[in-house]
This record gives sequence, C-alpha cells and structure tokens, in this order.
Amino acid sequence: MKKLLATVFALSATPAFAHHPLAGAPMETFTHGLLSGVGHPLLGFDHLFFVIAIGIAAAYTGRALLAPMGYVVGMLGGIGLILGGVALPAVEVVIALSLLIAGGILMAGRRISMALCLGLFSTLGLFHGWAFGESLTAQEAGVGAGVIIGYLLGLAVIQWAIAVAAGWLARRFGETTAHMAPRLSGAMVAGIGLFLVMEAAEGAAFAALGLG
Repeated sequence: MKKLLATVFALSATPAFAHHPLAGAPMETFTHGLLSGVGHPLLGFDHLFFVIAIGIAAAYTGRALLAPMGYVVGMLGGIGLILGGVALPAVEVVIALSLLIAGGILMAGRRISMALCLGLFSTLGLFHGWAFGESLTAQEAGVGAGVIIGYLLGLAVIQWAIAVAAGWLARRFGETTAHMAPRLSGAMVAGIGLFLVMEAAEGAAFAALGLG
C-alpha cells in the first residue's frame, strides 16, 4: 500500500503526466483535440482523483447521473475564462485544496444536498477547467474551432463517465462494507490533496526565499 501511495503521489506531482497526452505535439485537428481532452483527466492524477471523489459524493445524493454535471459545467466555464483572458488566483493551490475538500466530505460519511453538491463542485470545477485550458493557450499558434470543440467534448464526456462509474462502484461495494468503501476512498483523496498542498506551500516558501 505504501508503494502504491508513493507512486500515486509521484505521478500527481509530475507536470508531464498532466499536460502531455499527445506527447507534447500541438493540437491541430478535431481528433487531436478530442484525444487530448480524453487524455488530460486520465494523466493528470490531481484531476482524476477529484473527479472520482465527486462521483462518489454525487452517488450518495441520489442523483448520480445529474450531480456530476455541476462539475462539468464549472470545468467548461473555467476553460472559457482562460480563453477569454481572465486569470484565476492560486489555481494549483485551489486544485490541491479541492482534493482535501472532496476527500473530507467522503470521510465524513454524510449525504450532502444536491444544491451543495452542484454549487461546491461547479465552483471548484472552474479552477480545474482553467488548468485544462492552459493546454490551449500554451500553443504558439491559435487553435481552430475544431480543436476547441473536440477538446471540450473529450474533457466533458470522459470526466462525467469517470464520475458516474466511480459512484456506481462505490455504491455497489459500499452496500456490503457498511459504507467503508467511500470513506476509504475519501481518505486516499484527502491524503493526495494534503500532499499537493504541502508541495505548493514548499514551492511558495522556496520562491519567497529566492531558492526556487
């Protein structure tokens, strides 16, 4: 278990895994955009574990299919913000905190309301989406409409599917384990979030000391 957690932490802290689903090649076609959109949440472990956590939380609202859409809408809104030139503060820190929040909700083992689920996860989704949008703005040449459409479609569909699948699995196994499955999942997600928060704090401290 320790080796597994160490591997997950290492991957979650590695930018290459989170930002190069096309091995660093530029997105030039609809297919490129679609593949990149599908790949980012799978290769970016901070995003992946957050989506898994909200899917599990959503399953316990009784709206397992609808509730994850709050995150998806917020995520797409975040991409719109960065494409529109709007900057969000402390994006990486908020993403790390989002794992702590989502993990904490699951660890508490309490059902959250649909309104809270939609409001909280759509707000946090803005920051995840803004980070995803950096892949579009980082390209030297402007991306075409086909790339953007494919990218947004890939991101939205894969993340909604992951959330729904995670919620279904949690409910299935939770019924036979006294709801320990979602709580254990929450502990793992919160642990990753804490690791990322500490890493961000360390980076900020080194930068302040002129050592970064």
